[in-house]
Amino acid sequence: MSDVVNEAVRVLSAKLAGGFDGIAKFVITGEGAIMLDADGVRAGDEPADVTLTADADVFKSILDGELNPTSAFMQGKLAVDGSMGLAMKLGAVLG
Repeated sequence: MSDVVNEAVRVLSAKLAGGFDGIAKFVITGEGAIMLDADGVRAGDEPADVTLTADADVFKSILDGELNPTSAFMQGKLAVDGSMGLAMKLGAVLG
């Protein structure tokens, strides 16, 4: 498991302490994937209702609050596949 994924799991776990209503997956290009669901946050690559894909720098900027997830999507830095409503809900939690 990459250090990027491990750090992302730690940060996301703090932001989503109560779990997430739905199943979401973050794919960090070249690093791995992270699952978010009612049980919390963990490294994994399972089927999800929405999959968000970005490179490590974009993902870190989103987690650090330096880049709004909606802006990243509009700029083509964040790809979304699946439920756009769930992606927006997740973006509100992160943004």
